[in-house]
Amino acid sequence: MPERRPFVRLPTDVYPVNYGLRLKPDLIDLTFEGKLEAAVEVTQGTNQIVMNCADIDIITASFVPEGGEEINATGFNYQNEDEKVTLCFPSILQKGSGSLKIDFVGELNDKMKGFYRSKYTTPSGENRYAAVTQFENVVDRKPYPEDHSLVEVKFATTPIMSTYLVAFVIGEYDFVESQSSDGVTVRVYTPVGKAEQGKFALEVATKTLPFYKDYFSVPYPLPKIDLIAIADFAAGAMENWGLVTYRETALLIDPKNSCASSRQWVALVVGHELAHQWFGNLVTMEWWTHLWLNEGFASWIEYLCVDHCFPEYDIWTQFVSADYTRALDLDALDNSHPIEVDVGHPSEVDEIFDAISYSKGASVIRMLHNYIGDEDFRKGMNAYLLKFQHKNASTEDLWECLEQASGKPIAAVMNSWTKQMGFPIIVVDQEQHGSDRVLKISQKKFCASGPRNDENCPNWMVPISICTSEDPSCTKMKVLLDQPETTVNITNIAPDHWIKINPGTVGFYRIQYSTTMLESLLPGIRDLTLLPVDRLGLQNDLFSLARAGMISTVEVLKVMEAFVNEPNYTVWSDLSCNLGVLSSLLSHTDFHEDIQEFIRDLFTPIGMKLGWDSKTGEGHLDALLRGLVLGKLGKAGHKATLEEARRRFKEHVEGKQTLPADLRSPVYLTVLKHGDSTTLDTMLKLHKQADMQEEKNRIERVLGAIPAPDLIQRVLNFALSEEVRPQDTVSVIGGVAGSSKQGRKAAWKFVKDNWEELHNRYQGGFLISRLIKLTADGFAIDKMAAEVKSFFESHHAPAAERTVQQCCENILLNAAWLKRDAEDIHQYLLQRKAPPV
Repeated sequence: MPERRPFVRLPTDVYPVNYGLRLKPDLIDLTFEGKLEAAVEVTQGTNQIVMNCADIDIITASFVPEGGEEINATGFNYQNEDEKVTLCFPSILQKGSGSLKIDFVGELNDKMKGFYRSKYTTPSGENRYAAVTQFENVVDRKPYPEDHSLVEVKFATTPIMSTYLVAFVIGEYDFVESQSSDGVTVRVYTPVGKAEQGKFALEVATKTLPFYKDYFSVPYPLPKIDLIAIADFAAGAMENWGLVTYRETALLIDPKNSCASSRQWVALVVGHELAHQWFGNLVTMEWWTHLWLNEGFASWIEYLCVDHCFPEYDIWTQFVSADYTRALDLDALDNSHPIEVDVGHPSEVDEIFDAISYSKGASVIRMLHNYIGDEDFRKGMNAYLLKFQHKNASTEDLWECLEQASGKPIAAVMNSWTKQMGFPIIVVDQEQHGSDRVLKISQKKFCASGPRNDENCPNWMVPISICTSEDPSCTKMKVLLDQPETTVNITNIAPDHWIKINPGTVGFYRIQYSTTMLESLLPGIRDLTLLPVDRLGLQNDLFSLARAGMISTVEVLKVMEAFVNEPNYTVWSDLSCNLGVLSSLLSHTDFHEDIQEFIRDLFTPIGMKLGWDSKTGEGHLDALLRGLVLGKLGKAGHKATLEEARRRFKEHVEGKQTLPADLRSPVYLTVLKHGDSTTLDTMLKLHKQADMQEEKNRIERVLGAIPAPDLIQRVLNFALSEEVRPQDTVSVIGGVAGSSKQGRKAAWKFVKDNWEELHNRYQGGFLISRLIKLTADGFAIDKMAAEVKSFFESHHAPAAERTVQQCCENILLNAAWLKRDAEDIHQYLLQRKAPPV
């Protein structure tokens, strides 16, 4: 990989005090003019001013010292790769106050970065553009003196804030408005004619602001907050202070046409962005090295907030499946990285917007919160926000505040989780001594490729909780494991009682139990005496141990069969995910159909129990479970499910009986997976007719399931067409790659053939990393790792270097797993089918 040249942060000899910014966008020529008049302080004499600058052309620049003559800049030296410009002056700018004036112009580009254009369609079908930033209340509005057809809008001076949190949007919008119980005006801006779809987010936001005010004991710092839906948007959302920008699908909910998972997604994203108004905006991290703290914290507290607003979502169990296990999988790789990364160059910033910063960050904060206890945690948070409000802070500053509040060694514990890569596997064995049980507990680094004999193995400070079958929901004992191994004595425990480590699946580690301990826990899966989150954690640990070659995959298949009575959505979701990984792995063999049969057998009883139609008294989680199970059965070719899906799809298309939103994904997926060119034509027609972005995305994600090679090609071409928004192209191509062996090959070839256009489209953003991961991760042949590596050696993607390395590592891991276990899995699946002798 090419070496990056060193990056230097901006000099501090000229310090901005206040920015006066004037912008004049032209939505027809798609350009803008700007004037900056910044009050600055020169702290030591210099003849140049260095600023951040990207995709902007400076026309003139000058400096006016207080009470002195204007000095015009004589040259502008752009360093595009570093996103900087140096203004050169003919004489030394002396110490003291002054004013920096710059006139500049720029293009409203389509790169979803900077001040850019976003295309939308009016209700009458006309294409128009809005101007948006991705990087406060109006004071005055009057006709623009130089051209009365324009309006000049002036804004109030903001509090001291980070420049990346400034935002402005120019376009046509409707809005719904409310007030939070503590008097903050909340508005949700929607496309024209869709105000109704902003009501759910409005309800979440008005409940969330008082929750955070109470949690942090610090009021929301501005008089208003706006949430706005943007058509073209690379991320899910951005926490700009007082004007939060969102993808349409992360904000808009249609009571009739939105499914339960979309409502949940909107609630989480709104909770996440509003948390940033305190944590990130009121107090901003000192440098991008501390980004994880910003994102990890918001990714943890969004769940706390949704749990408060919607207790029926059982959202903390879902956290384990969505964030915690995902982070463990990524962090077991040799090409992972520590949570805290030294960020030098701007192109490295995009690279750390990954599951380590967000999901591992959130998981270790959840573990920390559990270790400290809620009361002291809140006390420490409050001290931190008050001490550093309107300032910058580092990770160490937060640890100090939490340490003072709790009296526990927070910095020492947390440094072992944030400054070193990876996590431990906790190995546990037991002996019964009379009425006491002695546990032998040890730790070593967990590697996705299996155990290593490494002399200088890192150590973690691991908060370990222990519960017993006497009361599985109550922690009987806590220890802090700060050594490679220790013994723990648990008194008064009957020989037939089981012991479980890490109740609640809160500690960020995997567990390997001795055979007897594991065997005593497994009945708790079948009879549901283990809590859902622990049933999930146990199965997930075993699956990752099988992938690492520490146990046989057949052992895990046997455990999976014990989930036949499982009622919990999240447990099924995690199980389904792991079976998906296994099914994808076995698509490289000639017994792929046997694993489909295993999936059908496992999911049929719960499918029969749920049926197709929602029953009275069912809630959010039932809707999610029904969609998951029917989709799994349909994809695996369950005959009755396929027939019913086709029947309902036909009625939906003919307008006889509209499919409920929660059944659309599974039905679309099922008919496409077993469909032909007519099915694809019908789906593309539904896509074109869809008024809601959520429905368009729903269709885009499943199109790749179509089996015929020529139709797969059509779907890939469609991904780059005008019909698909740039940010959604990635999920169409990813859907193809994840659907089958043929799809995987075709998607990878398509990415290579269209690399220039794709790379140019996403330029160093994190969508390029996502695209690479989705298309390259599923291969399981050694030579594919070499092919992926060599392609990116000649096609540089600076923001995705680490992703490429992780993909190559995953391909090699898959290949090793297949070589090691394929034959055993095949034999097990065959003897399951054999009639008993």
